[in-house]
Amino acid sequence: MNDVHEIPVIGLGVYKTAPGAETYNAVKWGLAAGYRLIDTAWIYKNQESVGKAIRDSDIPREDIFVTTKFFPTPKHGYDECWHQVLQSMEQLGLEYLDLVLIHTPGASGDDRMDSWKALENLKDQGKVKSIGVSNYGIKHLQQLKERAIIMPAVNQCEVNPYINRRTLHDYCRANGIIMMAYSPMTKGKKLNDPKLVSIAKRYNRTPAQILIRWSIDNGCVVIPKSSKQVRIEENFNVFDFSLDEDDKYEMDTWDEYLVTGWDPTILEV
Repeated sequence: MNDVHEIPVIGLGVYKTAPGAETYNAVKWGLAAGYRLIDTAWIYKNQESVGKAIRDSDIPREDIFVTTKFFPTPKHGYDECWHQVLQSMEQLGLEYLDLVLIHTPGASGDDRMDSWKALENLKDQGKVKSIGVSNYGIKHLQQLKERAIIMPAVNQCEVNPYINRRTLHDYCRANGIIMMAYSPMTKGKKLNDPKLVSIAKRYNRTPAQILIRWSIDNGCVVIPKSSKQVRIEENFNVFDFSLDEDDKYEMDTWDEYLVTGWDPTILEV
């Protein structure tokens, strides 16, 4: 990353994974399968289960990269961000966080910058190693570039071949910001797309594995999500192949701005 810290190229997402056994088992299976990045958020309400699975593992804390997010509720602001991040640390039971993201740009530029200032100070105090954003468009990133002391290390957005965000990705790359892809498997909406299935058959892979590999081959950190052990393991098994240039080029033409949830990148500054 742009702050000298390293981040795994693939992680396990726990969005909409129920707190308790479902989240605990997903993280436990993920760590056993080889994942070393776990992506959660304050608003997911499952951080206690994530933290317990991490502590119960035999893996040293420094070998696990934990990402969480500040959600601006009811609003952005320095105090709101500061206290919520400390609450996340308490819920996770961790002495430091590897990466904290602002979950959404929200509606107010000045308040948004106050939240970012809180993250900068949390980083300076060593409570957070790296800071970044989520769902930020170019205009939001440009505002940070003009006013922030520290540039974000990561911008986490919905990214896959059906919403490839090429212009945003190019901007991030030019400014040293890593794109982190959530919903890389389109929340299942395109797993039966004949174009995708055809490519998957040629590689003897699942459509999900092809989509995950596309993100990696395009320079993204990717965070597939599942609560099923077989899928968690399968989604991680993407490091013994890569897509050839012709297939990457074809998949790059599939963009149709497929938003499966929300898209705060379009919010006004």
